[in-house]
Amino acid sequence: MKELSLHSEEARANCSLQVDESANNLRISQEVNGDSLGDEFRGYVFKIMGGCDKQGFLMKKGVLTQGRTPCFRGYGRRNGERRRKSVRGCIVSPDLSVLNLVVVKKGDSDLPGLTHVEKPRMRGPKRASKIRKLFNFTKEDDVRKYVNTYRRTFTNQKGKVTSKAPKIQRLVTPLTLQRKRARIAEKKKRVAKAKSEAAEYQKLLASRLKEQRERRSESLAKRRSRLSGASKPSITV
Repeated sequence: MKELSLHSEEARANCSLQVDESANNLRISQEVNGDSLGDEFRGYVFKIMGGCDKQGFLMKKGVLTQGRTPCFRGYGRRNGERRRKSVRGCIVSPDLSVLNLVVVKKGDSDLPGLTHVEKPRMRGPKRASKIRKLFNFTKEDDVRKYVNTYRRTFTNQKGKVTSKAPKIQRLVTPLTLQRKRARIAEKKKRVAKAKSEAAEYQKLLASRLKEQRERRSESLAKRRSRLSGASKPSITV
């Protein structure tokens, strides 16, 4: 006997039940007929999503074995660093304690705690482009009022009733456009300032080099005059 944890994407609920070994030798992502699990699951189709044993070792997709095997795992570590961690294969074995299933097709009757009630999706997309894609909007439409569908109202510690909604990311507003124009203007200002400072520096550098060459030529002329005066022979009468 093995405990199966069923997950329904429509109901967003879980339930556990005891079944026989009809799911053995199946792999992850394979479908299971609900008729083999019991009469209450007649017509249901489940999909295997994973599982674990009594020691908590999870099944890993792509590992074609029934037992445990050490695999290189790099999750949660430094870039390029991996370590061997024991995982279970993707094939269902008798020593599993929990097997996770997803309801793919609903059967004849509802399952209490799983499909008898529909729970609405409480969280929607936060990115503005994904909200437009969800409601089929254009760039000219305002998407801020459609976030109020999952706005929640609560009472704070002071007893005041307030509401809160998720912040829309990448939302183009007049304020964001103004900030963008300010950033571009500031960047142009910095570029112009850098160019003017570079031109002034080159001008100063050229003047300093010219002065250095003039001083060098003057010192060479004085040295030549001294050497020429010392080399002339003195005439005595």
